[in-house]
Amino acid sequence: MLHPISWSLALPYYAAAFCFGYLLGSIPFGLLITRLAGTQDLRTIGSGNIGATNVLRTGRKGLAALTLVCDALKGTVAVLIAFYFGGQDLAVLAALGAFLGHLFPVWLRFNGGKGVATFIGLLIAFAWLATWRPLLAFGVVWLVVAVLTRYSSLAGLLASVASVLSLWWYGYLQEAQLFALLTLLIWAKHHHNIARLIAGTESKIGR
Repeated sequence: MLHPISWSLALPYYAAAFCFGYLLGSIPFGLLITRLAGTQDLRTIGSGNIGATNVLRTGRKGLAALTLVCDALKGTVAVLIAFYFGGQDLAVLAALGAFLGHLFPVWLRFNGGKGVATFIGLLIAFAWLATWRPLLAFGVVWLVVAVLTRYSSLAGLLASVASVLSLWWYGYLQEAQLFALLTLLIWAKHHHNIARLIAGTESKIGR
């Protein structure tokens, strides 16, 4: 038997989970790490993006790897903490908040990263809570596409779709809906990359 939700009781917890995820996700690790390392403002380099790919354009591979790990883990941590205190629904809201925080951080006038690293971090969290198959699907598709085409952006775009299909196929419908929304946002944030892919001018891995 279904019981009605008492929104007056549930809403503060939902809002808290979302806001917690957003604030954690909005930490601009790429910008902070490069500043601490003494490089120039990341927003004046390459695409101006704060993600690991643009950090790599500084020539500091270690900083790029650290940015990738931190941008992923902020999503993982947000989900696991929310789940610990409030269960699945709060974990989903924290995941959404963390992803939106990374894409649209209040500290940077809502101009953030493209979301792939944080997307991976969220997959890691749900691999811990639900199933590892979407994370595996993401990794396999990313690797295959990257090896065959040497386009990192195309690999990330197709891998995000693969993770959603995996969640849907194995019956994790709530998570599938969440990651479908996140995938749409990733594709929207990659619109310049998609245009360059169509034009054949997108940069390849190793260049």
